[in-house]
Amino acid sequence: MAIVTAPTKACAVNPLKMSQPIGGAFAFMGLRGAMPLLHGSQGCTSFGLTLFVRHFKEAVPLQTTAMSEVATVLGGYENLEQAILNIYNRTKPKIIGICSTGVTETNGDDVDAYLKLIRSSHPRLAKLPLVYVSTPDFKGAFQDGWERAVARIVEVLVEPNANGLRDPSKVNVLPGCHLTPGDLDELRVILEDFGLCPSFLPDLARSLDGHIPDEFTPTTIGGIGVDEIAGMGSAGWTIAIGAQMQRAAEVMQGKTGVPFRVFERLRGLYPNDEFMTFLSDISGRPIPLKYRRQRGQLADAMLDAHFHLGGRKVAIGAEPDLLLDLSCMLHDMGAQVTAAVTTTQSGVIERIKTKEVLIGDLEDLEALAKTKHCDLLITHSHGRQAAARLKVPFHRAGFPMFDRLGAGHQLSVGYRGTRNLIFDIANLVIAHREENDRPTPDRWRTAAGSPRCSGHRSSTGAAERSSA
Repeated sequence: MAIVTAPTKACAVNPLKMSQPIGGAFAFMGLRGAMPLLHGSQGCTSFGLTLFVRHFKEAVPLQTTAMSEVATVLGGYENLEQAILNIYNRTKPKIIGICSTGVTETNGDDVDAYLKLIRSSHPRLAKLPLVYVSTPDFKGAFQDGWERAVARIVEVLVEPNANGLRDPSKVNVLPGCHLTPGDLDELRVILEDFGLCPSFLPDLARSLDGHIPDEFTPTTIGGIGVDEIAGMGSAGWTIAIGAQMQRAAEVMQGKTGVPFRVFERLRGLYPNDEFMTFLSDISGRPIPLKYRRQRGQLADAMLDAHFHLGGRKVAIGAEPDLLLDLSCMLHDMGAQVTAAVTTTQSGVIERIKTKEVLIGDLEDLEALAKTKHCDLLITHSHGRQAAARLKVPFHRAGFPMFDRLGAGHQLSVGYRGTRNLIFDIANLVIAHREENDRPTPDRWRTAAGSPRCSGHRSSTGAAERSSA
């Protein structure tokens, strides 16, 4: 069992974590026709928007209530009202998702009361869903904001199953923020191969998968619709992926009676065996032959790659669920996670395959990696300078990933995804070793005390001139 510690230093240096508000806004981006709105200053929103645009290389809808110093002191009702009316009149959203920030949380804005006043003052907003979630950025992290937003969406938009009828072929899927749109596409294919009809909440695979729409829209261009969310209470099962989604699954069960199953991991051999067995049980269908073949390919990939990953000392910095998934998968490959840093408290931290987990930043991760003599670093793109200083191979994982293309299409879940992930990391190790073994003039060995060629020619010439 891992020991959880927290640093005592006064500030974060080279932060690892992203804030709760952008985690909550990220969840709203998986809803069709949505407009995420940060109730705070313009700087809070522009910083988050920059991260999203650089990560996905796409236009991302994100608005702000533009709180000034005066509005922050006097209260943000007027700013929130004006922002909602402007969004409603100009972009015609299907839903507005409102996330608080540190500025408005510190001031104590009662946003729920504000929304009631706004609806009563503007009857035309009566049918527009307004979902508010408290996401103070002075505590928690990206994963916490996502978790709170999804639970709140379920609480507000999912309708109770009044007649108690369920469709056993319908499955609700609540994916954690550590899954990419590419991962969701893979999960959709797997579920459909078992004859199941999945509804993903949120569904980033339909909104941030990098496709070009037929026409411009100022809101999200895909995702799950509000009507589909409302009907999730008639599903036969809810599948939560990542411990962070247990809360939303519990809210779903409490409101609709739909049973749920939490899968904390979907990277690795045994976690996917459990997932496939569960899908076979609830669908009443045998596991398709294609997945038996993919399982064999993964087992062979693990055999091939363990020569390069076995015994490696790995440093990982990631959100708790991603850290658990990656560390367990690498532990299965024979690697040792000797430095582990995460962003926030979570019930899964103690089960991470390492001796100690530090809730800290990338400076802490770099220091631990240096002390523990790690030879592989895994974190998001802000860790690239640390990897360069440590002179170790660097695998990018998590959010943000802004210095490589295809972040939204990365696939690392299921048998296929785990196989790809293992090959990617092993190939990094191989390439790094080849790079270090390559001969260069700086590494040529010379005999001790031997004169340089230029000096030898010079002395020879001088001797010849002297004898002449």
